[in-house]
Amino acid sequence: MAKADKQEALDKLNAKWEAKGLALAAGATQAVPGAGNPDADILFIGEGPGKAEDEQGVPFVGAAGKFLTELIESIGLTRDDVFIANMVKHRPPENRDPLPEELEAYGPWLAGQINIIEPKLFVTLGRFSMAYLLGESQVISKIHGQPKRNTKGQVVIPMYHPAAALYRGDLRPVLKADFARILKVIELLDRGADPEETEAENAADGVTHDPEKQQALL
Repeated sequence: MAKADKQEALDKLNAKWEAKGLALAAGATQAVPGAGNPDADILFIGEGPGKAEDEQGVPFVGAAGKFLTELIESIGLTRDDVFIANMVKHRPPENRDPLPEELEAYGPWLAGQINIIEPKLFVTLGRFSMAYLLGESQVISKIHGQPKRNTKGQVVIPMYHPAAALYRGDLRPVLKADFARILKVIELLDRGADPEETEAENAADGVTHDPEKQQALL
C-alpha cells in the first residue's frame, strides 16, 4: 500500500473509532490516535496521552516527549521518520494508569493501525505496550533493549518509558544505549537475519550492550 493510501486508511480508521464513544473519551479534550510516517519501519507504542497530548492532539509532546524526540534524533532520525502511538487514545483521568478493560477496548484500534502501517520493528515504551506485544510475564528490567520475536512473528524491542528517566536519571544512559541498537536491528531485518538469534549468539560469546554490565567488565 502506498504511503498516501496508508494515511487515508489511518484517517478512516481513526474517524471510525473516534465515533464509537469509548469510555475515556468523556473526560478527554480530544483523541490522540498517533502521529508520524504512516509507512514507517519503526512503530513506537507508549501508554496513553497526558495533559499536553490531550490539549494538542499529538502523542509525546510533554517533558517525556521532548526526551523521546531527543532519543530519536540521537540515532539520526526525526519524528517524521517513525510513527508514534499509544495503547489508549484518550487521556485517562488524572493521568492514571489505563485499566485492563480500557486497554482491551482500545486494543482493536491499535491493531488496526499496526495492520495499516506494517512496521518492521516495534519499540514498546513502558510495561503496558510490552505486555500487549510480548505477554504479561515479561519483566522490563530484564529484557529492555533486547529484540524479541513474539508469537505473531513481530520483532519487538522493549524499552523503559521516557517518563521513567525524568524521575530516575540513571535510566537516561540506559535508554540511549537501547536506542542506539534500533538501526542495527533494522539492518539485520533487511538482511533477512533474526535479531533475536543474533542477540542470543552475542550473549553466548559474552558480548553485552547493557551499560551497567559493560561498566562492570572494565
